[in-house]
Amino acid sequence: MATVLHVCMTCRAGQPVPEGEACPGARLFAALSVAGAPEGVTIRPVECLSACDHGCAVALTRPDGWSYVYSRMTEADAPEILRGAGLYAQSNDGIVPWRERPVIFRKQSLARIPPMEALNV
Repeated sequence: MATVLHVCMTCRAGQPVPEGEACPGARLFAALSVAGAPEGVTIRPVECLSACDHGCAVALTRPDGWSYVYSRMTEADAPEILRGAGLYAQSNDGIVPWRERPVIFRKQSLARIPPMEALNV
């Protein structure tokens, strides 16, 4: 299963960004990219995750698994985001047991989306 960590590159985290400076979303993407993705995870930049009122957002997706959108992420969260992405990639269905999830994933979840197959009931 191929897990994708989507990172909103255009996120301004509710703050103005001075001309010539990278926005918080771009800085988060850079921090994640430098740290390197865990095995089975691809880090992919996206234009917008439509979570603009909730700070920097990332999403985890995979075929045949639950998807998640997390908010209020910062560059400092990169190690925990990557740890959580690795756990997600290792799970059978995208569901990591609650107590095993990084705290930022437990407290900063915006949405949990069922697998596409589950929608064909």
